[in-house]
Amino acid sequence: MNDHCSRREFLATSVLALTGAALTGCATGATAAAAGRIIDIHQHASYWGRPDAVLLQHQRNMGVTQTILLPAGRPVNSAATHGGKSNGLQAGCAGNEACYQIAKAHPGAYWFAANEVPDLPEATAEIEAYLKRGGVMIAESKFGVDCDSSAMQRIYQLAQHYDVPVLMHWQFKMYNYGFERFYKMLEKYPRVNFIGHAQTWWANVDKNHHDQSVLYPKGPITPGGLTERYLADYPNMYGDLSAGSGLNALTRDPDFTPGFFQRHQDKLLYGSDCKDHAGQGEECQGAQTLATIRKYAPSRKIERKLLYDNAQRLLRLR
Repeated sequence: MNDHCSRREFLATSVLALTGAALTGCATGATAAAAGRIIDIHQHASYWGRPDAVLLQHQRNMGVTQTILLPAGRPVNSAATHGGKSNGLQAGCAGNEACYQIAKAHPGAYWFAANEVPDLPEATAEIEAYLKRGGVMIAESKFGVDCDSSAMQRIYQLAQHYDVPVLMHWQFKMYNYGFERFYKMLEKYPRVNFIGHAQTWWANVDKNHHDQSVLYPKGPITPGGLTERYLADYPNMYGDLSAGSGLNALTRDPDFTPGFFQRHQDKLLYGSDCKDHAGQGEECQGAQTLATIRKYAPSRKIERKLLYDNAQRLLRLR
């Protein structure tokens, strides 16, 4: 056995060889083993009441092999939750402990993030407790706060200390205010990796998107919008392809998407963020996003980056 091969890689290679795979050493075996894997960086437990067993089957139906569960903060009546309106990420999503327990019951297939309402005095302590238990990111940050507020900066500092990304839901006048000035945080915290998500993030791929109240714009896209500039100019800015907002951006202008994937091939991550029970077909937005990536990715190599490699590297999943 090659001195540079682990025992696990050797066994994986042996199994593949016995089934007819043409392998030339451990590196080839590891590559083949990862070829069909998909990491979904954005799912939720109890999404609008969806049972855990249905969530597990949903992910299997999509072909997802590794899932990150993003918890809500605790239900409170505060400015950040719009007086309680946004509790449960405004979608009935479960909190830290529920996500942790699912991941604990399904090691290797499920991981969890850590989260808390940022304007609570104990917010960073709660997040840190779950990072210490194995949380792989801070997410989903979906609260009515300024993106550069002292409360959010305490969270960025915690992310820097634990070397985990922060996934942010950008929605004009609703969540994470101040998208246009977020570059200041990217520059202030260059060691923190940020992942952009949701309506305002995806609407601003278009250089000509001026009316920020329009959350799902249609029609042709002119490259070079603020989102593209963040991705291009800042090594610590990434993009989450999930949700209806991501799918809308990828499908509204078929001439735009292949070039977008090409330009930002090392910065984009597949996520589903869908609440359906099927996990397949037209009713499943996550499955549609997978199909869109496969349709418009300029090469198989870029497709694999978007579906697996980038997330595996960023989150250091094994």
